[in-house]
Amino acid sequence: MSKIKLLSILTISIFMSACSAIHTLPGAEGVEIVNESPDKDKCKFLGEIVGSQGNWATGDFTSNKDLVIGARNELRNEAHKLGGNIVYIQDMKNTNAWRSAGTTNTTAIGKAYICSK
Repeated sequence: MSKIKLLSILTISIFMSACSAIHTLPGAEGVEIVNESPDKDKCKFLGEIVGSQGNWATGDFTSNKDLVIGARNELRNEAHKLGGNIVYIQDMKNTNAWRSAGTTNTTAIGKAYICSK
């Protein structure tokens, strides 16, 4: 196989994989995302976290749904790394790169907690 053909296949493969939602780490799929601050008597605050999906190069080729799911999954991953099981999501922002066709990045900001159930 020629070097150009191999490089083209590799580039397309990398580019296409960048367009799917970020996956959760093993164990992070159980982290719950909530819209209300959890009960301070049952939960311990672990830290502020950020989840983001998309950039100027891949954002136009990633669906809005995958941008949101990817940002939320990254929040789950970050909370899991801190030992958390709850994310209180505080804000989500969508941004567009200059001359883009639409949303190119979604960023979610939250707080990670470990809560007794």
